[in-house]
Amino acid sequence: MKGNPIYKREMTVSSRSFRLALALLVFNGILALVALLNMYSTMVQVRVTAEIQYKSFLDLYIFVAVLEFLMLIFIMPAITAGAVSGERERRTLDLMLSTKMSAAQIVLGKLAASLSTMMVLIISSFPILALVFVYGGVTVRDIGILLVCYGAAALFAGSLGICCSAVFGKTTFSTVAAYGLMGIIVGGTYGINQLALFFSRMPGGAYLTSQTAETATGSSGGFLYLLLFNPTTTFVMTMTRLTGREQLGGGIVRWFGNHGESIVSRNWVGCSVMIQILMAALLVRTAVRAVGPGKK
Repeated sequence: MKGNPIYKREMTVSSRSFRLALALLVFNGILALVALLNMYSTMVQVRVTAEIQYKSFLDLYIFVAVLEFLMLIFIMPAITAGAVSGERERRTLDLMLSTKMSAAQIVLGKLAASLSTMMVLIISSFPILALVFVYGGVTVRDIGILLVCYGAAALFAGSLGICCSAVFGKTTFSTVAAYGLMGIIVGGTYGINQLALFFSRMPGGAYLTSQTAETATGSSGGFLYLLLFNPTTTFVMTMTRLTGREQLGGGIVRWFGNHGESIVSRNWVGCSVMIQILMAALLVRTAVRAVGPGKK
């Protein structure tokens, strides 16, 4: 990206704007306030009960991680949904295409600039996440896995937004389409599994193994693997592995009935990250083809 003029321009404008500094201040200020209040309440409890609840520090880490993930899922499509369509509306996209820049440089430069801005927000909050190092329970490896999960989710959400921005001519339409598709991926895959589990537990269901209400079991079958496309499932699996709830709950194979163990279920986070990266590459390729010369 060092030689990409679009990336250079977007990052220069973003770094000089007051909004980025204000966003960093407000975002990290809220996280720091929550962290300090959590630590203060824990110390007050220690004075009263003479017991230290280490679970509260882990809850702080989970709260900050969930807040950042929600920010990625909901903000990234909005940032990238107007990247290309905004240039069309300002009549500047044709000027870009008339230069030596290719459509791939334009799309990748816009996407990389949005990802860089978002990653600045995430990395700036790591000192607050590092507060849990004082009490233990979270290692550097856990932070690294969380960062990989963030990167895959941000890349997938940003690619989805910029694909919609390239395909649709208006920013409003592309934003609605990006959020609609993200809602289908996040909520639709979960709803399909719930519906499949419901029908499997009905009398005569394909996966029903017991007719008694007390021991009725079933599963969503192969629909479980649709959750590999769901970045929320990847994040939840990452956090449950950290807290030890994955072993207690049986992992992903016990989410929607009884599923057999497989290579995919044992390496769910890695497989899901790889699939999201491949989907992001496909979406970027679609965006490049839509922006190419001669495309309306």
